[in-house]
Amino acid sequence: MSEHEHDAAQPATPAVEGQILYTPTAEAVERCNMTRYLGWLTEHPSFGAAEFEDYFALQRWSTREPGAFWQSIAEYFEVQFHSPFRAALGRREMPGTEWFPGATLNYAEHALRRRDAQPAILALDEAGGRTELSYADLYARVRRAAEGLRRLGVVQGDRVAAFAPNTAETLVLFLASASLGAIWSSCAPEFGVPSVLDRFSQIEPKVLLTIDAYVYGGKRHDKSAAVAEIARGLPSLEHIVRLSGFALRERLDVPVLGFDELCAHDAPLTFRPVPFDHPLWVLYSSGTTGLPKPIVQGHGGILLEHLKALSLHSDLGPDDRFFWFTTTGWMMWNYLISGLLVQATVVLYDGSPAHPNLSALWQLAARERITYFGTSAAFLTSCQKAGLTPGARFDLGSLRAIGSTGAPLPSDGFSWVYAHVSRELALGSVSGGTDVCTAFVLGCPLLPVRVGEIQCAGLGCAVAAFDPDGRRIVDEVGELVLTVPLPSMPLFFWGDADGSRLYESYFSTFEGVWRHGDWVKQTASGGFVIYGRSDSTLNRGGVRMGTSEFYRVVEALPEVSDSLVVDTGSAEREGKLWLFLVLADGHTLDAELRHKLKALLRAELSPRHVPDEFVQVRAVPRTLSGKKLEVPVKRILAGVPVERAASRDTLKDPSALDEYVALRDRA
Repeated sequence: MSEHEHDAAQPATPAVEGQILYTPTAEAVERCNMTRYLGWLTEHPSFGAAEFEDYFALQRWSTREPGAFWQSIAEYFEVQFHSPFRAALGRREMPGTEWFPGATLNYAEHALRRRDAQPAILALDEAGGRTELSYADLYARVRRAAEGLRRLGVVQGDRVAAFAPNTAETLVLFLASASLGAIWSSCAPEFGVPSVLDRFSQIEPKVLLTIDAYVYGGKRHDKSAAVAEIARGLPSLEHIVRLSGFALRERLDVPVLGFDELCAHDAPLTFRPVPFDHPLWVLYSSGTTGLPKPIVQGHGGILLEHLKALSLHSDLGPDDRFFWFTTTGWMMWNYLISGLLVQATVVLYDGSPAHPNLSALWQLAARERITYFGTSAAFLTSCQKAGLTPGARFDLGSLRAIGSTGAPLPSDGFSWVYAHVSRELALGSVSGGTDVCTAFVLGCPLLPVRVGEIQCAGLGCAVAAFDPDGRRIVDEVGELVLTVPLPSMPLFFWGDADGSRLYESYFSTFEGVWRHGDWVKQTASGGFVIYGRSDSTLNRGGVRMGTSEFYRVVEALPEVSDSLVVDTGSAEREGKLWLFLVLADGHTLDAELRHKLKALLRAELSPRHVPDEFVQVRAVPRTLSGKKLEVPVKRILAGVPVERAASRDTLKDPSALDEYVALRDRA
């Protein structure tokens, strides 16, 4: 029986943006972590917090008094400081904010607080492999891996890199590195060699964890030649560690040992106390143009932010099984593994989300009794278009929340989840970024879920929409900004000695204010709607519109599988509006479909937003994390050479750009 034969979902009832789809019960509100934190605050009046009438009053206090708020988070979660802090917030200005000066701690110590038989990690793969580690097992493995790294000469400040899949061993080595005060960085094995070297050559790692092949979509992808090329391109490497079960066939000049060899010796596990702002890991911008930005985040900032986001906003704790589909090349891996901080069971998955079909992850959720299922908006939309009915096909009784990120989730995506997954769960659409390794706007267990909206700004997140003159606006679309610093903001970009690249990236538009680069509307209810990247905004006749609004209309048609919209104009001149369409099987871009699209866009958006060009394409170019390449395609159509407009190695399908290059003369 094929996937489409056993799934026959009826279209979800159309819903209006802002309509309430889910309201938490009084019992759920009473027992959630956010309510417990509120109760704790009232018992500790020294923070200056009062009785709060609702979540939004708490949120306003958290941004008016950021020092008091973040100190309350540290005390509520009993953060272990080895040296005391002089103040929770030293220098407040951005950039250069100083958090918890004088304090020392270690992220890994908090991730490994629990040491009993409770499952810490469930590591699964698409071939049916399953590894379960208890918190006691995890602690023992990290202890051995840390001793192995010490024997290799790894000390505080050294970089340990991974070209590796989402497995238990990868997570073990990260925790071992963090325990020593070493700095972690990872790339997924599907990255091409140039993309890996563009990232790792900037940070000069001493040790590299790697494999010689990986399996994705039922196929084995050999990477042995790639590993040899990466090793040759990283003169800083002193040791290579290969994952268990793999044998590197290429001859390498760098000494190679197996993961089991690394962990052959035991010794007591100690946690190196490091300053609050000591680097924990290096993440990277997408690198679609130029070298990826190496974004450095610290032990203390990530610890506090992830405790807050995962416990209070996602309501995760020891009884939860926390899953997010990700690879080691996306910030959601770093976010997922922080589930250990709240003593949840972290569920890792290595493989394709669509193998052998789109039901695979829903089946996994049922089998492993997952309570929080995190994924991308694109995955949910694909399931909707495929007509899946996961709630009817699988026992998802344990599932109480779904997280969605990577792109705005359209309104009909909200409706599909509640119609065909479950009416009794919290759908947490979230938006933030690699830059802070968290979400600015996200879910809250105290609030209802509204169609098309992200529930709220996070605690401590002073999110606003600004007009071009830097004025705050509500119920209008503007630039997403943060007017108060967050502890998980980048400490610096690696190699950016004078801070100029960091300043230009976030602070050059509005002085002293973080400009994130997203197009957002804050609603009267306190929620947020994300409309895509502000640098890909459609500006037609003075009417600006985010690309997500366009996709909401176009991709609702059953004839359309995927789409990309690009406006080649600028603030100074009007250009062409292009609509690229990937059509469902059996459909072509004929006169009837063109007419249907024009009428729909004219009616639902505006006459100004009817495209000048409709083009059927084989694929929409996307990054490895699933984001559409709107700005790079715009640059290609403007005549920028493809090698300067985008790095093919960062794409799911490197050949997807070829069709757009061929269209430059028509632009």
